[in-house]
Amino acid sequence: MMIEEQLLKIKNYDYINQIALKGKILFTGSSLMEMFPVCEIARSRGIEEIIYNRGVGGLNTDEFLEHIDTLLLDLEPSKIFINIGTNDITETRFGDQWLEHLMDNYRRILEIVYEKLEKPTVYTMAFYPANLHLPWQTAESIEWMKLRTPENIGRCNEALNKISESFGCNYLDCNADLTDENGEQKPEYAIDGVHMYANGYLKVFDSLVKYFY
Repeated sequence: MMIEEQLLKIKNYDYINQIALKGKILFTGSSLMEMFPVCEIARSRGIEEIIYNRGVGGLNTDEFLEHIDTLLLDLEPSKIFINIGTNDITETRFGDQWLEHLMDNYRRILEIVYEKLEKPTVYTMAFYPANLHLPWQTAESIEWMKLRTPENIGRCNEALNKISESFGCNYLDCNADLTDENGEQKPEYAIDGVHMYANGYLKVFDSLVKYFY
């Protein structure tokens, strides 16, 4: 169930969408997108393209679908970068069917995008690595993150890549510089083992900036 902070954020996006320019670049998803300072990095690199960020922390794919108009469709973007679903990996409602539910929702998101928008260029972004073995992890956080193993992240990315191919959209894996020798998130980028500091996002930006043009 969504919390008041998320609903207020979406309401605010709804208002600002009313004056936003159509046909621009959109980054959308959950907290891993909301925390991506893509607009600031782009501006500091001299990039003039208009970029909107519609990330909302804590969203799962069910909630994203519920609010897909505000978070994606209303902007009528020409290029869409999507990073959604990491919160589904912690879901307990679906038991060992969590991956199937996640990917079914991803298919539905892409179906809606291609049905409602005219020839968008869509980029599905690989799930970032996580790190369950940082020294500041607690028993509670490890329990919450227990499904975010390199193996499960790999399963998600393999499935997402196949779905992206089936829709003819672009799957982007920006993880090479984020991942250590164990397949986990490098500690120097880690806030909590899932979310990243801006130094990690600088690496992501360098991997995807060529797709702005």
